Amino acid sequence: MSDALDQLLALLDLEPIEVDVFRGANLHEDRQRVFGGQVAAQALVAAGRTVDRGTVHSLHSYFLRPGDPSTPILYEVDRIRDGRSFLTRRVVAIQHGRAIFNLQCSFHAAEESIAHQFPMPEVPPPDSLLTMEERLEPLRGKIDEEMERWFFNRPRPIDQRFVGDLPWLLGGNAEDPHQRVWLRTNGKMPDDPLMQAAVMTYSSDMTLYESILRPHHIRWHDEHFMGASLDHCMWFHRPFRMDGWLLFDQDSPSAFGARGLARGLLYTESGELVMSCVQEGLVRVRRR
Repeated sequence: MSDALDQLLALLDLEPIEVDVFRGANLHEDRQRVFGGQVAAQALVAAGRTVDRGTVHSLHSYFLRPGDPSTPILYEVDRIRDGRSFLTRRVVAIQHGRAIFNLQCSFHAAEESIAHQFPMPEVPPPDSLLTMEERLEPLRGKIDEEMERWFFNRPRPIDQRFVGDLPWLLGGNAEDPHQRVWLRTNGKMPDDPLMQAAVMTYSSDMTLYESILRPHHIRWHDEHFMGASLDHCMWFHRPFRMDGWLLFDQDSPSAFGARGLARGLLYTESGELVMSCVQEGLVRVRRR
């Protein structure tokens, strides 16, 4: 296990402080707000720690306020229903006495029934693509200090191999609102299905939003742009492991009224569809 992955798993291993109340730490990073994928993953772990059977099959969440990176986050779990096949939980993440995030998720005991899926698109295999470090190395010393710290000094628990251009470095031409990236953890994961799902939740928020920006010549570091995730929904279809290669096929069917929609399908290297997700993001662009 890499140090970065070990750090991520420790971040997701919440501290129980009362019945159905957990405390989550934050990474010591130079961020203005807590990464949304971290809050969603920690909230899922909090919910999962209150169930005694089944695995998560769906989650629906809203980002309400920016998280404060300097303060721990409290997660309060409401045990809405325990049925024979499905268990439902609601989780509220709290900082400074206010809700910053709300999640509802459902756990399902395994059953057998019909099966079908969309086929995986044809893409280059992950081992034929450059690593993130190899893609970024030519930029060393050629970008501003803030971007250089962000690109080169961050721990990388997730190995990402982009098919095509990196989303933050596209040129001036309009792009198709699609992107594909192979991902896996930088090291072996524990077998715990809840932790596998939590790391997938964390990873799903790393690149999905960028598909909204691709057609509009907008990058995260543009001064005239402000963006944020508004909600995040996931459906877990089949068993998976985050330490095996997964293809994240993403697109954005619409953007209008300062909101954009992004969708993603996640496939194993052998072509099994294991997760679908949808995210709506705030897209504010000031007139220059």
